[in-house]
Amino acid sequence: MRLKCARVYGIIIVMKFMHLSDLHLGKRVNEFSMIEEQEYILSKIADIARDERPEAVIIAGDVYDKPVPPVEAIKLFDGFLNSLTSVGIKVLVISGNHDSAERLSFGSDLLGGSGVFIAHAYGGDLAPVTFNDEFGRVNFYLLPFIKPANVARVFPDETVQSYTDAVRVALSHANVNFAERNVLVTHQFVTGAVRSESEEISVGGTDNVDLSAFGAFDYVALGHIHRPQNVAPFARYCGTPLKYSFSEASHQKSVTIVEMGKKGDVTMREVDLAPRRDWIVIRGSYAEVTAKSFVSKQNRDNFFKVVLTDEEDIPDGAAKLRIFYPGLMVLEYDNARTRAEADLGEAGDVQSKTPEQLFAELYEKQNGKPMTEEMRAYVGALIQKIWEGEA
Repeated sequence: MRLKCARVYGIIIVMKFMHLSDLHLGKRVNEFSMIEEQEYILSKIADIARDERPEAVIIAGDVYDKPVPPVEAIKLFDGFLNSLTSVGIKVLVISGNHDSAERLSFGSDLLGGSGVFIAHAYGGDLAPVTFNDEFGRVNFYLLPFIKPANVARVFPDETVQSYTDAVRVALSHANVNFAERNVLVTHQFVTGAVRSESEEISVGGTDNVDLSAFGAFDYVALGHIHRPQNVAPFARYCGTPLKYSFSEASHQKSVTIVEMGKKGDVTMREVDLAPRRDWIVIRGSYAEVTAKSFVSKQNRDNFFKVVLTDEEDIPDGAAKLRIFYPGLMVLEYDNARTRAEADLGEAGDVQSKTPEQLFAELYEKQNGKPMTEEMRAYVGALIQKIWEGEA
């Protein structure tokens, strides 16, 4: 936040806060609007907050699913903020890669007076929001999603070539007092984290941030990855509050509650969330999955992915299946044909290759000869400009 000095609040006994991220309000999945599911789960999260009484709720980016969110998503977030601040809970928010930092932070200086602190678009200033408890100060640093170009513009004398460089340089200029307790709220992909299908994937892993870039923060509240997981003892992705892909069908969604005692004393626990509609994968032949005895065992209000094992495609299969499963999102086949197509289309581990490597492979296949060093240099520079939004 662009605060001239840290804001210090009344002394509390134990620093407790709730960690959320990746609400993706306004999201549509396979043409199904998630707004009713999001309204339901936010009401449940507000109930948990009223029961737990944290000093603050952290939202680590991707509040919205698009830079220009639909009106119903904005109204939903407004209502959620009111439900928290009305019972005295502070809210700390950063923008993610799906958000517009400028739009999200509109009016943030005024909202700070009501206990809602929204980080501005990154401009080099990371003055913390600070609370006091019986052990002293707890400083919350709000670092929104940043790209190397964002940091290089602010600090032109620094070497900023990668996302790791960007985070390291940004934090090095924050003047963090590591003798105190410090919490970093940020939205980046930490190398080694396990992704889900519902996230945006960078070809070649160019958006990876090494964990070492975060320094010695007492807790790093991460957003961006949808599967809840720790990437270090006190660096955590809380995950999405809802499932947004069938790769998450088996995930248990939750909110993370963090309590901080004296320096070095941090505990975390999860409070499980139950969705209004779950995500279910069913598999079998068309005859099997439409059998009355099978259908009767399903909660037909859920979202479904059906994998048919029939060797021949079912004409108008999706339309026919929606008679039995109104929430059908995805129809796939697993048979000799699809397995052969998968083998034919196998192209190796794309995510492990850089964009330059992939382009070079494509060029060689199309032209029958490798790129020259001059071509490689030109393509590399152009890709970097495009990736950083400068082209």
